[in-house]
Amino acid sequence: MFYKLLRELLFCLPAEASHTVALQAMAVSNQLGLSGLVAARSLGSPCTLMGIRFPNRIGLAAGLDKNADYVDALAALGFGFIEVGTLTPWPQPGNPKPRLFRLRAEQAIINRMGFNNKGIEHACERLAKRRSQGVLGINISKNIDTPVELAAGDYLKCMQACYTLADYVTINISSPNTPGLRSLQLGDELNRLLDTLKQEQARLTSKHGHYVPFLIKLAPDLSPQEIKSCCDSLTSRAIDGVIATNTTLDRSRILNSRYVGEAGGLSGAPLTATATAVIAQIKSHVGARLPIIGVGGIMSAADAQAKLDAGADLLQLYSGFIYHGPALIDDILRAITYA
Repeated sequence: MFYKLLRELLFCLPAEASHTVALQAMAVSNQLGLSGLVAARSLGSPCTLMGIRFPNRIGLAAGLDKNADYVDALAALGFGFIEVGTLTPWPQPGNPKPRLFRLRAEQAIINRMGFNNKGIEHACERLAKRRSQGVLGINISKNIDTPVELAAGDYLKCMQACYTLADYVTINISSPNTPGLRSLQLGDELNRLLDTLKQEQARLTSKHGHYVPFLIKLAPDLSPQEIKSCCDSLTSRAIDGVIATNTTLDRSRILNSRYVGEAGGLSGAPLTATATAVIAQIKSHVGARLPIIGVGGIMSAADAQAKLDAGADLLQLYSGFIYHGPALIDDILRAITYA
């Protein structure tokens, strides 16, 4: 009830402004010891994947805490893991405003933020001071002005900077808001990037005496053949996991929305079925060889269960958390069962 009241107040503000105010309010609540008023109360069942012990299977997707400024506040809400970012080597302002749109009737969000962030160094400074010791993922990508053919260098810079602070690293090659980025999901470009990242992972493991897994985040708009090709590349190179999916460019489920013509990635309820179908396709190709984090339109416990049934091992929330708050974590943890 408290979150519903807070949401109604926040939804009176423009979408990006309410995003900022909500994060600041969470931080203040955490400092005052009030997070328990809205935090999930179900503990869920712990699991171990990629050598990491997750206290429960419900995580926060990248995109909410872009700069790792609010990790402690978010960790207090009951998530089993937090993913920050997307972070780039150098700070960048992102795309011009307005760039975030709330589709309330459709329980959806369109964003064309463009990786607005303060850069990997800022995030690492913040993470070095965090108090919460929960599982942390760091989502990285290239700067918008870095040519796609030089993208590997940006990923390497971010990996090198955050390696000792992350429990896992997500390689974001699927945002629709950075021109050319999605081409890295396919063919020789993907294979060259994966080979480079695996070599650097081995070097950093030797240097620090600690193995940090990395996962690839894929788009929901790939064709079945493209999904198979991606999976073949990931499994043949012993990539540690896959996140499915990012936001979609498909507008077929929001044709009556006033925002249907807005550019950017669509998330929330219109993405639910597509993301679940992609998870099932990935699972059919990778079997038990590759852990899958399922994300995209988890708006209810039933949506979460469907993704687990399709083959996901862990789940992440974003739009569902915006619309339903920490109560959604509770609902899911109380309801889900595992194969």
